[in-house]
Amino acid sequence: MSTLLGADLEVLCQALQYHQQGLNPLLVTVLKTWGSAPRPAGSLLVITAAGRHAGSVSGGCVEADLFQRCQQGEWQALKAPALIRYGVSQDEAARFGLPCGGQLELLLEPLHDIAHWQDLYRCLQAGQVLERSLNLATGRASLAAPNHSQADAFNASDTVVRKVFGPQWRMLLIGANHLARYVSQFALALDYQVQVCDPREDYWAEWDIPQAAFTKIMPDDAVLALKHYQRTIILTLTHDPKLDDMALMEALNTDAFYIGALGSKLSSDKRRERMLYLGISEANIARLHAPVGMDIGSRTPAEIAIAIMADITKRRNRSD
Repeated sequence: MSTLLGADLEVLCQALQYHQQGLNPLLVTVLKTWGSAPRPAGSLLVITAAGRHAGSVSGGCVEADLFQRCQQGEWQALKAPALIRYGVSQDEAARFGLPCGGQLELLLEPLHDIAHWQDLYRCLQAGQVLERSLNLATGRASLAAPNHSQADAFNASDTVVRKVFGPQWRMLLIGANHLARYVSQFALALDYQVQVCDPREDYWAEWDIPQAAFTKIMPDDAVLALKHYQRTIILTLTHDPKLDDMALMEALNTDAFYIGALGSKLSSDKRRERMLYLGISEANIARLHAPVGMDIGSRTPAEIAIAIMADITKRRNRSD
């Protein structure tokens, strides 16, 4: 099972490969949106005059127009950041497949300072979170630790563009089983920082997803080691009450964004009874998502992982 890359990391990886191949890639960022835009501000696309590309800024005809203009050499001599806008008029919005009233302002950047992009890519591969600040007038960019919240992961003014790269949400999985492998893959693709906890020796040697850090400590200690829970997902997946309950006893007393436990409705009801007996308040027990995931009739580990990530994604989007 190969590891999926997060969206930003995938685009940067392709951009650097295109540069190594001498294709002079152009990075495109959704700078601002008005109305119903298909992709949020901060979304990335890399294109080349040879027709190579990765990422998306609209998922439709805007990309096709960008590819054509790039192939025609329109931005071949671009030395500094440039701005373009799509969907200004109703006719143009219809032409580019934008929703009613949708408008996009895009930032175009040539990858001249390749050392800067290589530094960013190496840091992202190491799981770091960095804020990139770009001066639109000079084209100079810098990297630093972010100092704002998830709500400000992307911000653009008339002079400076700031984008946070790297995982800003964390996920702790209790259990390194087959299901955890799929959940890890999907979570990594969605830019989560993933940690897997399993103290059972039989599972240590089988875990081969290096981007999802593995810890052998006991589940309750793994929860306590997290700190700063507001943007944290905690999932117990072992089906072993001795391990899952240890984690849940600590997790339910935190303000973690989402706490879920694998199991049938009957086993979930019994788990809630045990939590109440162990002194967890009814209000905190009510925060437990069990059985975890959307009810989509999932049966295989991959289907269950999709159901879990879909429910988490739905709740995250509704909280924004």
